[in-house]
Amino acid sequence: MGKGSLLFFLFFGPVYLAGQIVYLENPSFEGEHRDAVVPMNWMACKEGTTPDILPGPWGVYMEPFDGESYVGLITRENFTWESIGQRLKEPLEKGECYQFTLQLAHSDTYSGYNNPVKLRIWGSNRKCDKDQLIFESDFIRHTEWKGYTVKFTTDQKMRYILLEAFYRERPYAYKGNILIDDISPIAPCKRVLLDPVQQMHSRNLY
Repeated sequence: MGKGSLLFFLFFGPVYLAGQIVYLENPSFEGEHRDAVVPMNWMACKEGTTPDILPGPWGVYMEPFDGESYVGLITRENFTWESIGQRLKEPLEKGECYQFTLQLAHSDTYSGYNNPVKLRIWGSNRKCDKDQLIFESDFIRHTEWKGYTVKFTTDQKMRYILLEAFYRERPYAYKGNILIDDISPIAPCKRVLLDPVQQMHSRNLY
């Protein structure tokens, strides 16, 4: 790009707002394929949380979407479910819009934990708290990876993120599973400022 073209773009092209981008540690849940182990850089956030690093254990052999592994979370008939969390490298600021993507799937061969469940994602200011629900999926029934976009505005400063398998409110409880892979960095919602020509045109409309 020549100097003249660059100057034209800087002064007359659309301007994209830059902002904070937060990268998760081990966003694809890489690790040795084992049952009942919390992925590296994540923490168990509910008593009885024994996630599985897949494929391999419990009869789940679907290929990862990214890298060499992914995580499986389950729900049980005794009204318990699994959740894992992570402290963010830097907090998300209050009142800002953020978004990220992740891959979800369901296994129908999870050693009896074969019913579809939801994924709920929470943000909080303290370890494993659930201050703000930022995402709740539908029941995940598809047995292939599908991408989902999480978009939210923070009610408060957030230092932690929590992922939990969930079915529905009482009195329903059953054995189910959800598979999670490839969480993208958390970035500001995309906003584009009008370039000067568009701004002038907009003003002329009123």
